[in-house]
Amino acid sequence: MPSPTDPTRPLALHEVVADWLPLAGSWLLMGVELPVVSAVMARLPHATVSLAAYGGVVFPVALLIESPILMLLTASTALARDRHAYAVVRRFMWIAGGLLTVLHALLAFTPLFDVIAGTLIGVPEPVREPARMGLRIMLPWSMAIAYRRTQQGLMIRFGRARSITWGTLVRLTTLSSVLALGSWLGTLPGIVVGTAAVASGVVAEALFARYSVMPVRRGALEQAPIAATPLAMGAFLKFYTPLMLTPLLNFIGMPLAASAMSRMPQALESLAVWPVLSGATFTLRSVGFAYNEVVVALLDRARPAPALRRFAWILGSITSGLLLVGAATSLGFAWFSRGAALPDALATMAWHALWLLVPMGAVSVWQSLHQGALVHAHRTRAITESMAVLLVATATVLGVGLSWRSVPGLPVAAAGLAAGGLAQVAFLAWRAGPVWRELERRAEPV
Repeated sequence: MPSPTDPTRPLALHEVVADWLPLAGSWLLMGVELPVVSAVMARLPHATVSLAAYGGVVFPVALLIESPILMLLTASTALARDRHAYAVVRRFMWIAGGLLTVLHALLAFTPLFDVIAGTLIGVPEPVREPARMGLRIMLPWSMAIAYRRTQQGLMIRFGRARSITWGTLVRLTTLSSVLALGSWLGTLPGIVVGTAAVASGVVAEALFARYSVMPVRRGALEQAPIAATPLAMGAFLKFYTPLMLTPLLNFIGMPLAASAMSRMPQALESLAVWPVLSGATFTLRSVGFAYNEVVVALLDRARPAPALRRFAWILGSITSGLLLVGAATSLGFAWFSRGAALPDALATMAWHALWLLVPMGAVSVWQSLHQGALVHAHRTRAITESMAVLLVATATVLGVGLSWRSVPGLPVAAAGLAAGGLAQVAFLAWRAGPVWRELERRAEPV
């Protein structure tokens, strides 16, 4: 982030907004991706099976595989302050991304897939082969995202966050082009068109990130003074390992929810609606996820807490308010039936379940606020602990739903997601309390 003219001046709300907007734009565009893919798949051959395969198997498993490298954006933003530190982060990126790609290939191209999809997740038989095909097409996913997020963290650190928004536009343009081609042909199954579009988009964005980061690497990064204690791989791993475990625990909840829905009434319908419902809410929640890196960078400013908290209240109120409008009015049903092209019965299921996800807009914002404070203070273990809390809360709700055996899986999964998110934020607020108090103590006049 650019340095302010007067480093002693308290952080202002408009400065928070200015740093958040480019990242929010990027996250919002990414958040549009899942609903757009689901809407196109719903209009192609084998729609219900394709949606169930994508939302119940391919997307959750792909996210679970990539989870160890997902926090490279945060790590690169926090640590890549000079060329030596960047080299350490980049070396980890190549090793981790390569190993995860090998794991993805093993799951997609060997009998291990049948163990995961059939035995562990328990997806219905008609969904398995389309899911296998989709997972194979998604093979480039982890490596492309590892590379892209590492470069984006460097761009955020050195004030080039706007390039991230342009990269997301490249990704969406590529994705939309592949979706349009598949729709025009009209003969390929939805799972083929959808996963091909997603894989092509992330590769295109990674290539754009490589182009965009070069001026930073040759300029600001090269000129940045090397830290008195250069970052070593051991220190990086100590910082990053808790962060690496965080999305892993988070994404375990997704196949866990799919597995639970597969064993409840209306299993196929719930699995088909889940990617549409979660994708629609993720679109709004994404602007809250964008706040994490903003907090990490701006906590270096003088008296940052008041402006950061005020912005969290404003943004959280807006995002949850919009979800409430969708749940309480016919606008929500209109989106699910017309925008997402779900049949009326499935659109009604999604609309009713949306009530349970209304708090998640604010949850994402406050999660980013407290998580950013903990990352800035290098207390990353607390973030991993918070994900364990989330997983326990989610699993508890899913377990209650399974024990009833009379409730459809979709509302149970939505309730589990909300319960986990609320429990996590409460835990993060408790663990980040000392960090905020220390910041306020430093801000007091001597």
